[in-house]
Amino acid sequence: MQPQTGGRPASTRRLILATRNAGKVTELRAILEAADLDVDLVGADAYPDVPDVKETGVTFAENALLKAHALARATGHPAVADDSGLCVDVLGGAPGIFSARWAGRHGDDQANLALLLAQLSDIADEHRTAHFACAAALALPDGTERVVEGRLEGTLRHTPAGTGGFGYDPVLQPLGDTRTCAELTPTEKNAISHRGHAFRALAPVVRELLG
Repeated sequence: MQPQTGGRPASTRRLILATRNAGKVTELRAILEAADLDVDLVGADAYPDVPDVKETGVTFAENALLKAHALARATGHPAVADDSGLCVDVLGGAPGIFSARWAGRHGDDQANLALLLAQLSDIADEHRTAHFACAAALALPDGTERVVEGRLEGTLRHTPAGTGGFGYDPVLQPLGDTRTCAELTPTEKNAISHRGHAFRALAPVVRELLG
């Protein structure tokens, strides 16, 4: 199952990110390069025979670890996975791990956003605090694991604004800004995003465990 390069096994310093999203791979690769880490980072699409893992955990960290361990076991290489979502204070941290399927169908951003805004329709501005949370896990084939987390604090708008990003980006306004995440440029968003914070916190862990 391990790809071959020039007739030789793939580098032992290969690191696999549990995603088929090329943008995520590019983002983590840039962070590792900025940390001067010589790692051959690839996405899960480099291993098409490895099935996706069901996210049955009850926390972001548990889901990230499930995916990272499954990929590490299947490929024999260290693997990174992340899980993230929106946590609304007045809803006790919900949607949380259910963010992508809050309205009942996985990945229906429009329905998820509409339901959330309806649930918060009578909530005053001062009580609309929320944050994006991300847990990033690194797992080795021998079972070693590490988890780091990142956050993006903000408040929720009453109506969506902006056309960038995805998910709940059009309603979360980062603290200290007057725009929603969907109104930020990709560069601006990556600099402050919950996943960006988590991935940057992961760089020293990669150095520690991969050498």
